[in-house]
Amino acid sequence: MVLDPGLLEILACPEDKGPLRYLAEEDILYNPRQARSYPIRDGIPVLLISESTLVGEDEQKRLDALMGEETGHRSSES
Repeated sequence: MVLDPGLLEILACPEDKGPLRYLAEEDILYNPRQARSYPIRDGIPVLLISESTLVGEDEQKRLDALMGEETGHRSSES
């Protein structure tokens, strides 16, 4: 299921309030600044920090490659 583009524009990370990247093939919303992913269950983004997953360095590189980026850093841009 694809998320509505209008919804994606207003969603923000609950931790740093920054934008999230939608990775439809992974069914997640991803915050590369915090190396954190949020699940999408039954088409509903679960934006609870307690339900998020901290992404390890190898997984972060893989997700960055899927987005076509190579961030290489975990920074907290607020």
